[in-house]
Amino acid sequence: MGEEKENEVYEEELLDYEDEEDKAPNSVSAKGTGEVVKKGYVGIHSSGFRDFLLKPELLRAIVDSGFEHPSEVQHECIPQAILGMDVICQAKSGMGKTAVFVLSTLQQIEPVAGQVAALVLCHTRELAYQICHEFERFSTYLHDIKVAVFYGGVNIKIHKDLLKNDCPHVVVGTPGRILALSRDKDLGLKNVRHFILDECDKMLDSLDMRRDVQQIFKATPHDKQVMMFSATLSKEIRPVCKKFMQDPMEIYVDDEAKLTLHGLVQHFIKLTESEKNRKLNDLLDALDFNQVVIFVKSVSRASELNKLLVECNFPAISIHSGMSQEERLMRYKGFKEGHKRILVATDLVGRGIDIERVNIVINYDMPDSANTYLHRVGRAGRFGTKGLAITFVSSSSDSDVLNQVQERFEVDIKELPEQIDTSTYMPS
Repeated sequence: MGEEKENEVYEEELLDYEDEEDKAPNSVSAKGTGEVVKKGYVGIHSSGFRDFLLKPELLRAIVDSGFEHPSEVQHECIPQAILGMDVICQAKSGMGKTAVFVLSTLQQIEPVAGQVAALVLCHTRELAYQICHEFERFSTYLHDIKVAVFYGGVNIKIHKDLLKNDCPHVVVGTPGRILALSRDKDLGLKNVRHFILDECDKMLDSLDMRRDVQQIFKATPHDKQVMMFSATLSKEIRPVCKKFMQDPMEIYVDDEAKLTLHGLVQHFIKLTESEKNRKLNDLLDALDFNQVVIFVKSVSRASELNKLLVECNFPAISIHSGMSQEERLMRYKGFKEGHKRILVATDLVGRGIDIERVNIVINYDMPDSANTYLHRVGRAGRFGTKGLAITFVSSSSDSDVLNQVQERFEVDIKELPEQIDTSTYMPS
């Protein structure tokens, strides 16, 4: 019974709010259905953490902690991080960076007795304590996972005894103490799969601390996930961070929540509504792609366009909110595994959903805001650094949104040229 109820909640949370709005014929009568619209709108956002497909024990702890909506940083980072990708993330304090590495690490750890699987380094005792507390809070229902914090100022014998008698799976600490424990062979780092630096610039700016971090890093296996977070990352320190990583995903969010999508080529095409299908056909024939996501504004358009593409022998599939949760997950899984190469979708897929091979996003219908645009085009080029986003502009309101995008994210989006160099958007 409880499980049934949970499924109902799940379904409700996955409402596609734009479709709710479609049902309101105009702004006057929308007032009457305002409650539904509002509920649906909240629904899509609160579905966020579930969209990440986290362990049920983690979701339970998230609910207990009162987290409702993932922040922009969490939306952008968590899907990458839980797949073991290296991440550099800069975002101001209070945007939920800690939860990114705590949740993604707990999601991936398979605890083995006596082995440290994750190591988190930070520059102050206070921060170490705080991070340890976050790990404890989110691992409440993961009873097998042990967390411990080590920093100077505490008798080192206490730490050595703890490591010997009750070895944690997650270790949080300051570089000096961690290095001392590692050198004395009390802290074994040969099984570390996740290496995380919080406020990384503070540690890498100071040469003494950087040396300690490098020594610790060398004691861990070559094959591991490395994640670095900070509120401030100067241009000078970024290359230093990257030396620790392999082709990291880079996310830089500043105060205005301007999120720079590195390596993404963005273009638009001006055309009329009736020209869209022909143009789409031409693009799919002409462009090289691994997988492509085509975004439309409603369920009916998703179904129709998908039908049309299938009739034209394109390997297409659609996902929208008119389907049951099971059907959606089955199709999502099929697309993710590469059974189909073209996905037609509503904004339901616009956030937090990750498919490794997607390198092109086409906005068949212009999104309703700069924010939605960002989340849609962020589906492309997430894994390498390359991707291509093409947006159809067929009305003055479309042009307005495109202008907002250019202003807000400080990008210059040009018209699609006749010829486009494949190497600019295809991973080599």
